[in-house]
Amino acid sequence: MSTAPPAGPGQEGTEDAYEFEPLAEARNYRRAILKEFSPWLAGDVLEVGAGVGQFTAELAGCNPIRRLSVVEPDPGFCGQIREKCSGVEVIEGPVTAIEAQRAFDAVVAVNVLEHIEDDVGELRRYRTCLQARKGAVCLFVPAGPELYAPLDRQFGHYRRYSRGGLRDALASAGFSTVYLRYFNFPGYFLWWLEFCVFKQREFRARRVWLFDRLVFPAIHFIESRCIRPPKGQSLIAVAKAVGR
Repeated sequence: MSTAPPAGPGQEGTEDAYEFEPLAEARNYRRAILKEFSPWLAGDVLEVGAGVGQFTAELAGCNPIRRLSVVEPDPGFCGQIREKCSGVEVIEGPVTAIEAQRAFDAVVAVNVLEHIEDDVGELRRYRTCLQARKGAVCLFVPAGPELYAPLDRQFGHYRRYSRGGLRDALASAGFSTVYLRYFNFPGYFLWWLEFCVFKQREFRARRVWLFDRLVFPAIHFIESRCIRPPKGQSLIAVAKAVGR
């Protein structure tokens, strides 16, 4: 894996690389992530790195959330969020654009932390937003350092996470992990085959639709109600801010 910094969110070329249009088809996938996070989503919630607002739209329909704010550095993406998610506070910039005195009950970051070179520093900024209320950070990140593929670099990923690596990063930032689980076991092997072996450089909308509608619901049912997978395409984590 190259150590040169990849392109990150909001940098030149990433709008095309993100492939937001095909990923819009992953509706069941996003709803499953929301369901995992839902016990901690109430009160004032901040979403970091909202992109074009695909997950924001799911959060906006979550009734226990009293006020939803999103922070996104790309001005074009901010405009799209404002158009599709009325009533959501949109803040243009990084998480440091949040006023120092603002306090939140939860911070949500879906496929964001891997884009940040100093991920522990980023997590500490989340903790600053949460510590007054001892709130929770809800994270979804790509798993498996061994799966780092050309597409990861194209997406601006500095890393993919091991479970221990993510747990250590959270602890270093002042969080106590509530749970940390792999997500989408078959996706681990599909990612390896398609993006590591065949080195595909894009998502295909038809394949995303087929997986999301026909395969993923059964996978998530098994993983969430029967047995937690030993590996996965992603990691999902919830951690509480501790101390002052």
